[in-house]
Amino acid sequence: MSIYDMNFLERMLYILEKYGMSFLKGVGVTMTVAVICTAIGCLIGFAVGIVQTIPAKKSDFILKRFILRLFKVLLSIYVEIFRGTPMMLQAMFIFYGTSQLFHINMTMWPAALLIVSINTGAYMSETVRGGILSIDPGQTEGAKAIGMTHVQTMLYVILPQALRNIMPQIGNNLIINIKDTCVLSVIGTVEIFFTFRSVAGALYTYFEAATIAMIIYFVLTFTCSRILRFLESKMDGPASFDLATTDTLAHTSGMYPHPGAYRNGNLNLDSNERGR
Repeated sequence: MSIYDMNFLERMLYILEKYGMSFLKGVGVTMTVAVICTAIGCLIGFAVGIVQTIPAKKSDFILKRFILRLFKVLLSIYVEIFRGTPMMLQAMFIFYGTSQLFHINMTMWPAALLIVSINTGAYMSETVRGGILSIDPGQTEGAKAIGMTHVQTMLYVILPQALRNIMPQIGNNLIINIKDTCVLSVIGTVEIFFTFRSVAGALYTYFEAATIAMIIYFVLTFTCSRILRFLESKMDGPASFDLATTDTLAHTSGMYPHPGAYRNGNLNLDSNERGR
């Protein structure tokens, strides 16, 4: 029986039977690119965000202020360009441009990882900058007051708190990257969308192949979003907790009763009252 004599469900099953492995390979490429590039993009975003928040003091050496200002301008140009242009055009510009201008013939994996990583880094840099600025400035002032440098303040005080604040956006970027890897098909990356176009072009079953691709994308994004929400809940910690302290002044001030303060259901008072 010809595929055109089948109903919709039978055509989908036929496509899965014949091209199921091709779709699975596309899933592997899509998830590999999305996960690796999100991680690299986060590192780029944190680096750019830290540099953009370095304060320039008038007491600093003029050369240091000039270099810092130059770096900030260059990073701002990078962020605005990659946030203001479509990733599909960026992919074509980088992939074909490096070949024509610098005679660098990039293969699929280096090109895909580079394009998605620097695009994600541009978006993450603004997210990180916002996360850093959301932390109470008093914590930065307190860290500086005890002699910590800007880098130490960022690493040990600000970024651990900012990371929790921007965790939802990191997950959102992963979801976006899973879907946006489809633009890499313009440079020959064999991911889910590339497989869909190949199958649809071979069998002229665009609707059926598109349905399969959409289901795959939905399963991937839904699963990742559930996992990321689970990780966010773990980072939040328990909803209620006891104050852990060994400060004896805190015990005697009534902030937190000592575990041995209760005996036979009555709250023990201080040693003088126990002796009465």
